[in-house]
Amino acid sequence: MVSRRRVVQAAVGGMFVLLPAATAPPRLRDLGGKGVLDPVKVDKYVTPLVVPPVMPQAGGSVAGHIDHYVIGVRQFQQQVLPSGLPATTVWGYGSTPHPRSFHYPAFTIEARAGTPVRVRWKNQLFDRRGRYLPHLLPVDPTLHWANPPGGASARDSHPGFRSTPGPYSGPVPIVTHLHGGQNSEESDGYTEAWYLPGALDIPAGYSEVGSFYEEFKDKFEDRFGDAWGRGDAVFQYANAERPSTFWFHDHALGVTRLNVYAGLAGFYLLRGGPADLPDGVLPGPAPRAGDPPGRKYYEIPLVVQDRSFHVDGSLYYPAGRTAFDGFKGPYIPDSDISPIWNPEFFGNTMVTNGRTWPVLQVEPRRYRFRLLNGCNSRHLILKIVTRPLARRPAAPALPFFQIGSEGGFLPTPIRRDQVLIAPAERADVIVDFTSVPAGTALYLINEGPDKAFQGGRAGADFSPADPATTGQIMKLTVGALTAPDRTVPPSQLSLPSFQPLGEASRIRRLSLSEQNSTSLPHVGPRQMLLGTLGRNGAAVPMHWDDPVTENPALGATEIWEIHNLTKDAHPIHIHEVQFQVLDRQQAGRAARPAEPWESGFKDTAVAYPGAVMRLKATFDRPGRYVWHCHMLEHEDNEMMRPYTVG
Repeated sequence: MVSRRRVVQAAVGGMFVLLPAATAPPRLRDLGGKGVLDPVKVDKYVTPLVVPPVMPQAGGSVAGHIDHYVIGVRQFQQQVLPSGLPATTVWGYGSTPHPRSFHYPAFTIEARAGTPVRVRWKNQLFDRRGRYLPHLLPVDPTLHWANPPGGASARDSHPGFRSTPGPYSGPVPIVTHLHGGQNSEESDGYTEAWYLPGALDIPAGYSEVGSFYEEFKDKFEDRFGDAWGRGDAVFQYANAERPSTFWFHDHALGVTRLNVYAGLAGFYLLRGGPADLPDGVLPGPAPRAGDPPGRKYYEIPLVVQDRSFHVDGSLYYPAGRTAFDGFKGPYIPDSDISPIWNPEFFGNTMVTNGRTWPVLQVEPRRYRFRLLNGCNSRHLILKIVTRPLARRPAAPALPFFQIGSEGGFLPTPIRRDQVLIAPAERADVIVDFTSVPAGTALYLINEGPDKAFQGGRAGADFSPADPATTGQIMKLTVGALTAPDRTVPPSQLSLPSFQPLGEASRIRRLSLSEQNSTSLPHVGPRQMLLGTLGRNGAAVPMHWDDPVTENPALGATEIWEIHNLTKDAHPIHIHEVQFQVLDRQQAGRAARPAEPWESGFKDTAVAYPGAVMRLKATFDRPGRYVWHCHMLEHEDNEMMRPYTVG
C-alpha cells in the first residue's frame, strides 16, 4: 500500500487541524539520489544578498499617463550557488531593450497609485537561431494542461495516450499573472490565454495560443488600441488598489509549477495615494531607477524559495512519480496515475532573491522587509535567532512588526515572534536592529516542516525543517550605523485606515478534496480538486473543465465558505479580488476569528484541514477569472476552477 502520511486529530492554539503523527524528519539532502547536489556541501553565508533593482521602462511611451514596459522571458545562466560551484541555467524576466536586466527573480516593477502600467509580455524562449527551447524540467503531458500538440481542437485538454509517454519536449507556453492586482479579465493572465514563443520551428499542427488568447486579444485591442503580436500579449494594470506588495509569475495551464520553479517570478510594488504613508515614516529607501552602485537600502523585498540542484549546477526537479512515494507504475494509460507529476515538491536548498543562503549586512536601525513565500509547496515559519543550528523551536532574538499583508496596510502593527507564511502569501514587516551591537550575527531561519503543512506547532506537532539545510534562510550581520534613523518606531506607527467590506448578499459553500486512484485503490493522491458542497455536507468535486459554478453578480459581496476535507493546509488564492478573512471553524466547535495579522485585505489565505474558512469579497469587475490552491503542484493538477462575474 502506498500511503503518503499518517495523521492524528488535535487542537493546537485554538486552530483545529489534522496533524501528522510523530515521525522522523525526511532527509531531503538525499533527495533524488545519484547526481543531486548534497546541500550540506554548499557553503552558507558567503554570497551577498541581491536586492532586486528596478525594472527599466521601455523607451518612449504609449501615452503620457501610462508607464510602459516591454518584458521578455529568456533562458540564461546565473550564479545561484556560491562562487566556485557551477552556474545554473534558469529562466527570468527582463526588459528587452536592456539585456542586462534579465535576472532570477525579476527586477522589481515599481508602480504608482493611479498611474496605469502597460506591459508587453514576450515569450522569448528560443535560441539565437530562432529555434524554440524545450523546458528545463520534465513536463508531464498526461495532465489537463495547455497541450500545444493538440492543435486548436485539443489544446487546453487532458490528452489520451496508447502507451505511457515521456516528458513533453516541445515549445513552452507561458502567460504572466499579476498576483494581487485587480484588473480586467484580458489582463489577468488567464491560464488558458497562454502563448508559445515566436520561434521559427514551431511544429506543424501545434496551437500557438491558448483557448482564450484570441478572445482576450480582441477585447484588449478594442479597449486600449494596442495590438498583440506573435509570441506576446499586452496587459494593462490600472493600479487603483491600496499600496501593496504584489508579485508577478507565470500561470500557464498545467505547467505553472515548472515555469515558476525555472525562475519566472518578480515583485510588483504599488506605492502612493491617500492609503500610503509619507516618505520618511517607514524605513527606506528602496531601489529606484538610476541608483548608483553600492547604494544602501533599508526597504528590501525578500522572496524565499526552495530548490534542489544537480552536481553540475542545473536545477533538479523529479522526473517521475517514484520520487514522491516510490510508486513505479503502472501509469497512464494502464492506470489513472500520471507518470511524472508529483503531488508536492520540497527542495533541499533554500534560495533567497536568487542566491543560496545569502548574507546581508545591516545597520543598527529599522528595516522594512517585504516577505514573499515563493515556494511551490512549502509553508515557511520564519524566525530571527542568534544560532542557526539551535534546537528547534529556537528562541527568537528579535520580533517582526507586521504592518501589511497582500492587500496593503493592516489596521495596526502586529508584533510577531515568528511569521507563518504560506506559498504566495506576503508579509510586510519591520525589524528593528537599533539595540543590536555592531558585530552581532543573526540568522533568519525556517521552522516549517519539510513536507506538507497540516497546522500545529513546530517540535510539538511536526518535525521542523532540517536545521542544517532547509531550516536556515539567510544571515544578518550587524555593522556600524552610517546615518541617523529618523523613521517612526513600529509601536508608534499610525497606519492608514480602510473601509471594511459591506454586508454579503450570498453565502457559497465550497470544498477542497483529493482523490486516489480509482483503478489502484491504495495509490494516491491522483489529483486534488475544488468543488461545491452538497446539501448533505459531502463534497461535490469539480474538474477544471466542468461548468462554472461560482458566478457572482457584478458588484455583489459574497461570503465563500471553504470546507477543507483533505489532510493538508491549502493556501487559497482568488484572482482579481482582495478579500477579508472572517473566521475559521471545525465542525462542532465555535468559530475562531481571523488571526490579528489577517485583519487587513488578503488575496491568499490558509484553509486548514478539517476546518471551514470563511472569506468575504466584493466582485466588482466583470469577466472570467480563476480561484485555486497556490501549492503549485496541486494547482497544476485540477485544484483550480474558473469563476465568472456578471
